[in-house]
Amino acid sequence: MPRVAGRTPEDTRRALLDAAGVCIRARGTSATLDHIAREAGVSKGGLLHHFATKDDLVRGLAQDLFDRFRADVLAAVDADDTTPGRLTRAYIRVSAAFAHDPGKFRDLVPLLSHLAAVPEITDLAREDTLRWHDDLSADGLPPHVTALVTAAADGISAVPTWHQHPDRKPLTDLEALLVGLTTPGPAWDHLAPPR
Repeated sequence: MPRVAGRTPEDTRRALLDAAGVCIRARGTSATLDHIAREAGVSKGGLLHHFATKDDLVRGLAQDLFDRFRADVLAAVDADDTTPGRLTRAYIRVSAAFAHDPGKFRDLVPLLSHLAAVPEITDLAREDTLRWHDDLSADGLPPHVTALVTAAADGISAVPTWHQHPDRKPLTDLEALLVGLTTPGPAWDHLAPPR
């Protein structure tokens, strides 16, 4: 299959990662390189030019998912917000955005389920989680507040898995509540674990 005219190497790599996502979501990790190359509109040789093995492609797909979430959070940081918790607030907003786009989350769930079955991907996820822990810990909020609001934000992002309600107000209110909890106030003392 000839190279698509006008496609840069970065475009081809993006097309391959997107195609891998589509194929693995549909077929699991048994999706072949042929399936993925066909979905991306490239030759198998073109795929192998970008990813030497299927393992490289699957690892690249997982890393891309982690990197895109991180990029979305960093892009959501309010440039005018200079107070502690600005990264945490962006994390909440991006996580809550998943709940407002049920189709996006429903597409992601089967893909993540298939990827989670790959031990090396589980290791990548653990490294990403530790990196988030370090970044959010350095965001200036008390650890118990960060732990609570980020766990709740992760939970909000999973709402479309179980429930899709036409009224967005409860989710919007919950997002606002979590963002509000990142501001110093009496709630911080009440949220602190017992000593």
